[in-house]
Amino acid sequence: MNVLLADDEPLMLTILRAYFEKAGFRALLAEDGEAALDRYYAEPVDLAVLDWMMPKRSGVEVCREIKRGGGTKVLLLTAKGDADDEIAALQAGADDYLRKPFDPRVLLLRARKLLRLGDRLAAGDLAVDLEAQRVYVGGKDVLATHKEFELTKYLAANKGRIVTRQMLLDHVWGYDYFGDERTVDTHIRRLREKIGERRIKTHRGMGYSLEERDE
Repeated sequence: MNVLLADDEPLMLTILRAYFEKAGFRALLAEDGEAALDRYYAEPVDLAVLDWMMPKRSGVEVCREIKRGGGTKVLLLTAKGDADDEIAALQAGADDYLRKPFDPRVLLLRARKLLRLGDRLAAGDLAVDLEAQRVYVGGKDVLATHKEFELTKYLAANKGRIVTRQMLLDHVWGYDYFGDERTVDTHIRRLREKIGERRIKTHRGMGYSLEERDE
């Protein structure tokens, strides 16, 4: 799933990005309101986390425009504490509102609740238990390794979407990993042996996607 993170504090963006990507989300970053809308219109966004006070266009303005465009969930962040401000945020169409300072873990829980994500991700009869860190097919534990679990989690969080090998390297192996992209292919091959050969679809020259069922 794609989450748009918009805040004019680079450190805040870095922290939020780390939390969301570890949870299997793909983070799209913006440091002002106009950049946030550019990212929103450039690719699908499932959730927008917007700071209220941003340069160029405020989080409330961005929220209003996003809500005119469709069903993307919006969560506003603000240092403001007045009840009137909370009312203004909700009137702008925000689905939730969180005051700074906050624990990023609380934000992540709020985000998962907005997106109706529990402790599991699913694609057909494939289930990823986030708490137990196990992968099941048809209720049977496939005994996935840690890397296989992380791969499945990221693919399931972006179910039906193409993710590149570089994206998988970044999110599963880490941004400081300098190995070959063929490492991904090797792990995908082993994962297919456990969850079904055709469940993970290869898109030539692009990457992989997780499909609903092993057709």
